[in-house]
Amino acid sequence: MTVSYTLKVANAKFGGFSKLLFRWKGSIYKLLYREFLVFCLLYGFISFLYRCVLNNEQQEVFERLARHCNKFAKLIPMSFVLGFYVTQAFQRWWGQYTSFPLPDNLMMVVTGNVHGTDERGRLLRRTLMRYANLSSVLILRSISTRVRKRFPALEDIVEAGFMTADELKKLNHLYSDFNKYWMPLAWFANLASQARKEGRVKDDIALRLLMDELNNYRAKCSMLFHYDWISIPLVYTQVVTVAVYSFFMFCLIGRQFVKPEKPDEDKIHLDLYIPIFTLLEFFFYAGWLKVGELIINPFGEDDDDFETNQLIDRNIQVSMLAVDDMHQNLPLLEKDKYWVDKGLSYPSATMKPVFMGSTHDMRYNDRLPLFIFGTQIKIFLIKSKNFLTLHTQQHNSQISSKIPFVLQRLTKVLWVWNDMWLSN
Repeated sequence: MTVSYTLKVANAKFGGFSKLLFRWKGSIYKLLYREFLVFCLLYGFISFLYRCVLNNEQQEVFERLARHCNKFAKLIPMSFVLGFYVTQAFQRWWGQYTSFPLPDNLMMVVTGNVHGTDERGRLLRRTLMRYANLSSVLILRSISTRVRKRFPALEDIVEAGFMTADELKKLNHLYSDFNKYWMPLAWFANLASQARKEGRVKDDIALRLLMDELNNYRAKCSMLFHYDWISIPLVYTQVVTVAVYSFFMFCLIGRQFVKPEKPDEDKIHLDLYIPIFTLLEFFFYAGWLKVGELIINPFGEDDDDFETNQLIDRNIQVSMLAVDDMHQNLPLLEKDKYWVDKGLSYPSATMKPVFMGSTHDMRYNDRLPLFIFGTQIKIFLIKSKNFLTLHTQQHNSQISSKIPFVLQRLTKVLWVWNDMWLSN
């Protein structure tokens, strides 16, 4: 079942995520512990050989090999390769979830536009929604291992009530080399047209609305099929896998605690048996690869894969309730609580100031006189500058030619000062 921890992180608080680190189901520990144990055992075995089995000459050769591996292992761009791959896998995972065919929109259109409270009207609405759910069962049976185990044969779908024996014969009678999940939707379209002829669907606009929602539903079924057909290119998955495993194969030798190449008496040489930071690096990078492996196909049986069987049960139950039990089954119309009282009633202690906009409390009264005064000064200086400029052109005076320039600078200063005052 999908692991949900939303309630645990509803409020941000000190150490909020720390409670999630001790969960086992759906955790990275459950996914990674086998590879982690294998890496630790191999590292310990190589360390034992270096310390206890090899002689001095062989140890020197191993030390040179370890330095060489450690030097060139850093050239593998692990962060870039893994980061881009997991990003693409996550986008694909979310796209698959949003493409899951839910009948909610379709059942609302059916219950609102296919009329009739008699047995014929009930039969039409229920059959329409059964065809829609049958199509989703057929497509999920083709891509989900959980649904395939639940319905290993088409006869099991008949036994579950999604399809009748006569419909199964028609499904098998129509030969096609491709997946026939679309056939129930074609039955839906034909049955909706028949309901229009019988007057159960009032007009062509209502029939068009039914067809539009049907096409949206069919598009999602088709998208799921194409997600299952077209995967992330295998070459990129291979590149990421080879990069991760080769990097840690080099780390098995390159991260061993060997003697320094040039011993320095002033420096302390650490000789640890447990490579703490190498193990953390393995946890991060190999865990990142496991995340991509987990979400690249969410229709399996992992802890965080989609609950396809539960969604199938929910869809058939909700759609039948909407088009049958709830059709024209309305509660009595009554005046609501706020018929007269327009305000909402709840404890005043929980009320908070209503946000009215960032400039709602902005005041102009204190700055208005200064604004008017500054504007008048600017107008006076502009007129003076224009007058003196004309006088300079007529008399060609060197002293008077500098006055418009000074007035122009002063006007700009006043303009900037006025804008800064208003912004503060």
